[in-house]
Amino acid sequence: MYLDAFTISALVDEFLDTLVGGKIQDAIDVDETGLGFEVYAHHRRRYLYLSADQAVPRVHVVPDKLRRGTQRPMQIGLLVRRYVEGGTLTHVSQPPWERVIHFEIDGPEGVVEIVVEPMERRSNILLVQGGVILDVMRRVGPEENRVRLSLPNHAYVPPPLQTGKRNPFEITVEDMVGFFQQTHDPKQKTYQVLSVHLLGMSPLLAKEIVYRSEGEAGLKQKASAADPDGLFEAMKKLIEPLKRREWQPGIVQNEDEDEEGATAYSVYPIQHLPGWKPIESVSAALTAFYGAPTGEDAYRAAKLPVRKIIQEAQAKLRAKLNSLERSMTDDEEREVLRQSGELILAYQYGLQKDQTELRAQYDLDKPELVIRLDPTLTPLENAQRYFNRYNKAKKALDDVPQLIEETRNRLAYLDQLATDLETASNWPDIDDVMAELSSSGYYQGKRAKRLGGAGQSAPIRIVTPDAYVMWVGRNSRQNEIVTFKRGGGDDLWLHARDVPGAHVVIKFDGRAIPDRIIDQAAAMAAYYSARRTDGKVPVDVTRVKYVRKIKGGGQGMVTYRNEETRMVAPRSEKSLEQD
Repeated sequence: MYLDAFTISALVDEFLDTLVGGKIQDAIDVDETGLGFEVYAHHRRRYLYLSADQAVPRVHVVPDKLRRGTQRPMQIGLLVRRYVEGGTLTHVSQPPWERVIHFEIDGPEGVVEIVVEPMERRSNILLVQGGVILDVMRRVGPEENRVRLSLPNHAYVPPPLQTGKRNPFEITVEDMVGFFQQTHDPKQKTYQVLSVHLLGMSPLLAKEIVYRSEGEAGLKQKASAADPDGLFEAMKKLIEPLKRREWQPGIVQNEDEDEEGATAYSVYPIQHLPGWKPIESVSAALTAFYGAPTGEDAYRAAKLPVRKIIQEAQAKLRAKLNSLERSMTDDEEREVLRQSGELILAYQYGLQKDQTELRAQYDLDKPELVIRLDPTLTPLENAQRYFNRYNKAKKALDDVPQLIEETRNRLAYLDQLATDLETASNWPDIDDVMAELSSSGYYQGKRAKRLGGAGQSAPIRIVTPDAYVMWVGRNSRQNEIVTFKRGGGDDLWLHARDVPGAHVVIKFDGRAIPDRIIDQAAAMAAYYSARRTDGKVPVDVTRVKYVRKIKGGGQGMVTYRNEETRMVAPRSEKSLEQD
């Protein structure tokens, strides 16, 4: 999901109606890649958020006041405040078919433009005056792009125009037929042909056109089976309102009732995804999808593709586990192999030359077996072949219990990563999950580089007012550190019972550890677990010396003994600080 050209056009129209003519009363650094503006227009304050995040760039009005989220002011933020605060937003525009927005501002030091390029992996925000870049969110030098530099004191060069694509408002049915005649890749799908040949044709829009023309089966259909005439009619009907700039913003609601937010957004009705509903504005649709720009909700959209990777891996492992468990209980096929070999030996002297099957009964109360024979082999050789297959199947069965255990461990590890993802509240936490998926072979793609120099996330260290030290691991990698690097044998170790979650360690310094400290640690273990939304959670408490790594398990996967269990309400460390 990304901001396509039509969504950008709808946003521009929304901004022209609601923001243009307004005074920019405040400009802040919301995060390492995003700027926020308070615009007073039409007797109302609105809050505009611009983000150049490389994975989930975004531009929209948010419902609540934006807060400063960086420890130190960014250089571009300082310049934006100098050139923009107190100015008037005079115009908003979009180059035709481009995913770029220009905000023109008459500011304290003359007219400037804020140019937002919300394109994945290349997203940027630039402050431009008189065609010259004053500063830029992400500096792009000649080592990265020799043609288009994005550096202070250089001329602003727009993104290169798209070539080889046609305006969807102007093509004919003959053009549509030609697109498919030019397609020679046997693996290319129908919707991909539309995206390749037409301007503004995102995969989401292309899939919607295919669905309206050819139904559910068309989404998986190869281009060679496409119906260009039907596709042209479906496209014409769908994009006609877009041509008139009659936007119909909406979202696809999450099918899981326990999950908030949206799984997709659009400026036209969506039929190929269940749960689409109209919403009051394009900005509201983006807010529902991306979440708030600060706090845990800011990363909702970034978690979606990671969650999908985990769910697909879990489904494959569950199918494998079911198959392995069935093989443990259903040994009839193996027994048939043994019985076939024995029957061939019993009837070997009655077999005829070139005979290809033997019909014989092994058990009196069961039907006869139909045993295939290789006429090129002797009866003894045929029997030996069945015995070899039986022994091979029996040997394979000997390996099944270990395979079942390994598969269950891998499933448990994925369950832990799923919990890690849900409790992630920053980019490093999400990157930790992606790193684990990548190193475990579940993800082969390229991870997006984070801006702002963010490194790996670290466990939380808490020192209570009476000087007790606690360590909290919020994901599998941190759990490994907390238990086996920060924990000593006599330290207390806590974990939510029977569910994936945090390892919490209370350091033993020679003093008895009070129940209230143990309860606080248990509350955090419950909060950073898969049961964080429950009212009460059982949390096991033992000593670190009784905790052992699971052989062959992933990071942070352990077994333990000598535990006692406490029932506690989940609470975060921030909540406990307020006591």
